[in-house]
Amino acid sequence: MKKRQTISVTLATFNEEVSLPACLNSVKGWVDEIIVVDGKSTDSTAKLARSYGAIVLLRENNPVFHVQKKIANEAATSDWVLQLDADERITPEMKIEILDLLDGKFFGYDTWLSPLKAGINKVFKLFPEPQKLTKPAAAYWLPRRNFFLGRYLRHAGQYPDPVIRLFQRGQAQLPAQDVHEQMVVKGVTGWLRSEIDHYATPDFSRYLLRENRYSSLKAQQLKTAGVKITLFNTLKYLFFMPLGTFGSLYLRYRGFLDGFPGFVFSLYSGLHHAFSYMKLWEIYKDKDYAAN
Repeated sequence: MKKRQTISVTLATFNEEVSLPACLNSVKGWVDEIIVVDGKSTDSTAKLARSYGAIVLLRENNPVFHVQKKIANEAATSDWVLQLDADERITPEMKIEILDLLDGKFFGYDTWLSPLKAGINKVFKLFPEPQKLTKPAAAYWLPRRNFFLGRYLRHAGQYPDPVIRLFQRGQAQLPAQDVHEQMVVKGVTGWLRSEIDHYATPDFSRYLLRENRYSSLKAQQLKTAGVKITLFNTLKYLFFMPLGTFGSLYLRYRGFLDGFPGFVFSLYSGLHHAFSYMKLWEIYKDKDYAAN
């Protein structure tokens, strides 16, 4: 009988004592190894991780947390690596798919079909059906359901929100240059059909905390890129880009179908450009003040 392949779960954490238990409970008992790179949290994150049997590596916290994720991925020793965020949870359906992959019973699909297209195909065969792979891919795209203001967003560009998170060890890596980058894969990528549950912003307070962190990081990136405070850039970042992003998410990507949460998400996604630019202005202002 062929032996089941092994799998490691990797995480990068910083003050995640609230979210971490649900994440680790979703993989408890069926993964072979848990690697956590913790940014020297000031809460009980590291202690909680160890209580689940995780190997915890302490590092200085890095705003580009993909640096920490890369360290965790490279420390994994199993055949497969499942890289998660503390606010994500593996659903029972995805657990079954992953275990079947490890047992050699199922290798995923070559593409993914949205529920809308799948529904249309039941009546009219308009779209190519995903084909089952005959051997394991080097890495897999995992669809995500993003929970925001009491509901899963199905529109506003937030579904399926695919991420490459499951890969054969050594076959994918993060460049660790940006917080929203995807893995670089050596070989073929496939798709799993079930979803990850993502609870990054279940309430508006947590959304604002994340937006504050991301806009600060974006402001530093704008400065590094040489963006200056000019009339043209002020109009661009405070008006044109926010309006363009809001219109795209709310109208083109039908954020209005997600009700009030869809409106709020679309609005604040546009305002991210303005927040980042205003923080860029503060960076230059503080620099000038220090010089004087």
